[in-house]
Amino acid sequence: MTAATGTVGTTGTTGATRVAILGGGPAGLAAAQAALAAGAAVTLLDEGGRLGGQYWRHHEGLTDRRLQHGWARFERLRGVLDRAEVHTGASVWSAEASDGVVRLRAVVGAADAAGRVALDIEADAVVVATGAHDLALPVPGWTLPGVTTAGAAQALAKRDGVTVGRRTVVSGAGPFLLPVAQSLSVAGSEVVGVHEASRLGGLAAGWLPRPWQLVGKAGELVEYVGALARHRIPYRIGSGVVRVLGTDRVEGVVIAALDADWRPIPGTEREVACDSVALGHGFTPRLEVAIALGAVIEGDRRGRFVVVDESQRTSVDGVFAAGEVTGIGGADAALAEGAVAGFMAAGGALDDGRMRGPLAVRRRMRAFAARLERAHGIQPGWTSWLSDDTVVCRCENVTRRTIAVRADAPLRAMKLATRAGLGACQGRTCGRAVEAIVADAGGAPEGFDRRPVLAPVRLGEVAAVATGGPEQ
Repeated sequence: MTAATGTVGTTGTTGATRVAILGGGPAGLAAAQAALAAGAAVTLLDEGGRLGGQYWRHHEGLTDRRLQHGWARFERLRGVLDRAEVHTGASVWSAEASDGVVRLRAVVGAADAAGRVALDIEADAVVVATGAHDLALPVPGWTLPGVTTAGAAQALAKRDGVTVGRRTVVSGAGPFLLPVAQSLSVAGSEVVGVHEASRLGGLAAGWLPRPWQLVGKAGELVEYVGALARHRIPYRIGSGVVRVLGTDRVEGVVIAALDADWRPIPGTEREVACDSVALGHGFTPRLEVAIALGAVIEGDRRGRFVVVDESQRTSVDGVFAAGEVTGIGGADAALAEGAVAGFMAAGGALDDGRMRGPLAVRRRMRAFAARLERAHGIQPGWTSWLSDDTVVCRCENVTRRTIAVRADAPLRAMKLATRAGLGACQGRTCGRAVEAIVADAGGAPEGFDRRPVLAPVRLGEVAAVATGGPEQ
């Protein structure tokens, strides 16, 4: 088998600033549009089979347009990419920035397929717009068939028009639960309840102050509330799934009222029959490439993000970041940040008139992101719904008890002893949960996202880039 090789990143006017963009979601597409408008030569790489990211999921002939929000915006952004070099199905496995040059190495093709194309990309600047994946906190029974993340349930409904089950419980925290419930209902599942963990006090603290700042989001809220009413979907605050029931697959769940710290309130448990569960407790950024490039990451167990300035520049020369990697704020924030990052990466200036709109939206959406955290941020009491034998690391089948026993060991020693975070997902699914359990047991984790694997590649594919020849 062979792997073709090539050096890319030179599309466009000779001598133009070369801008590489990692990610084809809202932030990446907006960055590409802005960089092209500033006269840059743009190369965009996205690991998905089609552009749009997690927000604009679609499949020609299957997609229900009722589930595609802001589709006209997506088509406008996609329409300018005929002037860019675009690679979908691209997995970046190496990223370096030094001496004013950014170098990326990637392979293009289906995962683990033969004959993937090896790319060696050089650029003057890069915009990291790798987005986030949804975060589902573990509960006893969550490894049963029929349990998915809220994002997976949304993706199946939006892209393929299918649901995991006929009766679904949606549980977690955050406004994302509302469109998930809407999508599942449109796709044909009976949503028997949406359970928001945050209580009234937390929701009020996040959403009630300065209501005029929410004008741009009011229409979405009305749409989702209307969808819940039409489909007669109960929406319960201060409650959540604390156990999934079943033997070979989901047969039901235990719902409990939660206190302000998300601890189950004794005596409030009740069983609900269902055959599928969608769990979503927010999102966690995909920081692998930003870390590899050396960008400063700050935060705590509630969330770590890439640090950027007003121009979306990171701590590394020539490296910009936009979208969920800088803070969870939704598609509108990602679009605005992407536009700023792409324009500045191409050598633009913040006082350019074309930046007036994106900067205004960014200010508004940063305030929205702060509200989101105040209202729906993960509270520490959630670990109290775990039993000792609850599987936390699904890849390596590691339980809470196993992790807690090794909590006082250094992070590396704990991982080697328990195998937590060393499986196929490299801690992307379990990392934050493991950190919380270690902290509860008196340990001090150093952070699960410090040395991630960017993407799995064959040694032959690495050699193909190094030698400029075919994979052996």
